[in-house]
Amino acid sequence: MEDTAKPEQYDFFAFLSRMRYISRWGLMRNTVPENIQEHSLDVAVIAHALAMIRNTYFNGTIDPSRAAMYGIFHDTSEIFTGDMPTPVKHFNPDFKRSFHELEDRARRKLLAMLPPELAREYEPLFFYDDQEEYVRLVKAADRIAALTKCIEEGKSGNLEFRRAEIEHLEQLSADTLPEVNYFLEKLLPGYRLSLDELNLG
Repeated sequence: MEDTAKPEQYDFFAFLSRMRYISRWGLMRNTVPENIQEHSLDVAVIAHALAMIRNTYFNGTIDPSRAAMYGIFHDTSEIFTGDMPTPVKHFNPDFKRSFHELEDRARRKLLAMLPPELAREYEPLFFYDDQEEYVRLVKAADRIAALTKCIEEGKSGNLEFRRAEIEHLEQLSADTLPEVNYFLEKLLPGYRLSLDELNLG
């Protein structure tokens, strides 16, 4: 008899590809729209850079590739939740706690879309709250990526992001991670320049 059983289907990567359809900054007027797929790449690149800076200049031993992977997957829950504006997320402690629980459930739902053996391998990339060094580094990278978006919008004459830029810069400037201060001092200024002003060597 012909085997008519359906092949096993796992939709994890198909869902990940839909990150491109989830817009960020939903309450703000954007000159250049940004989705969470684009943002996640920015965070991964910056997290990798922060790890490299720490290891090169501040005697760190953090794994840049691991930091980058955490950055890639840090917003995957938003495939289901959407990008919740920060003021709404932090409306009150109960809502913030409930939203974090919802994010965890969304991550579990994604992992369930993999074969169990692969899900076990991917799980540490989704849940790394016990890795304090990496949590702080990825959060800083996330904030830097948001700051660069604010700068980009300001360069386009959009004043909508002016307050957000000030707040992100203040929070990052108060960060005690030396690699963050290094990035702000030596690498962030280039984001404020036009193409003609950038040093092409």
